[in-house]
Amino acid sequence: MVSEQDLDRAASILRSGGLVALPTETVYGLGADALNAAAVARIYRVKGRPVTSPLIVHASSLEMARDLAAAWPVEADALARRFWPGPLTLVLPKHPKVPDIVTAGLDTVALRVPSHPVALEVIRRADTPVAAPSANRFTALSPTTAEHVRAALGGEVDLILDGGPCEVGIESAVVALTGDGPVLLRPGAITAEQIAAVTGLEVRAAGVVEGAHPSPGMHRKHYAPRTPLVLAGDRLPSGRGAYLWWNTPRAAALALQMPADPTGYARELYRTLHAADGARLDWIALEPVPGGAAWAGVEDRVKRALRDEPVEPD
Repeated sequence: MVSEQDLDRAASILRSGGLVALPTETVYGLGADALNAAAVARIYRVKGRPVTSPLIVHASSLEMARDLAAAWPVEADALARRFWPGPLTLVLPKHPKVPDIVTAGLDTVALRVPSHPVALEVIRRADTPVAAPSANRFTALSPTTAEHVRAALGGEVDLILDGGPCEVGIESAVVALTGDGPVLLRPGAITAEQIAAVTGLEVRAAGVVEGAHPSPGMHRKHYAPRTPLVLAGDRLPSGRGAYLWWNTPRAAALALQMPADPTGYARELYRTLHAADGARLDWIALEPVPGGAAWAGVEDRVKRALRDEPVEPD
């Protein structure tokens, strides 16, 4: 339970240039004052994150977010009013007040208003936008509980707020509105079809990007447990492992049932992978998910977390 004193302390730490791990509806974020370049630089150091990977800036209101963009097209207004607060990030031309370190030197900024009450209240009390990537080491499993944050970052954070398990469970969808139409840079709980329905425009997929990425989560390897993660084939790998299934159970040292719907699966994905990773087995195998627009966010996270080399089956 987060107390009034916790909220005030978190806001004070952010204003003084410190780091606060705070819950959002997607995953736990490692937050710093987005307008304080030195504080943001500490996020990169703690995470071991390359400076070519920009950060999402979280605001407590649509008005605070708009103040950080140099342009606000009608599509941004429509999407923000439909999905904010919520798990959608908009990439827009940045206002000069946003430090370059936040945006990987790009002239765009990623903006979101989260729906978790703790995150919203901390940002409101701090009275500053908060840059907050996932509160973990770069490319590692994202945290969906405060305990995940403590295990990953320990004492390198000035304060960890425990707001309970994250409701959505995977990172926000990210859509760029900087060209001729919306471009989906990262899929999430909000689908391309939903974005198209609001904007009345076709949503294009992102192409290959060289250099700084316009959005977090675009590195080929990301969201990965320490234990090798593979898609289950006809035979499971040799040795002792964990099997995550939603449709057909199979014998394994640790068999974990996942929800059969995309919303439930997303909510449980990282939590279950953390549990399987902590069992210190030889492998983790996932039953392939059904596919389709509603599963795109889950499929993206799994694809980036998979081991590059196959694990030999029995």
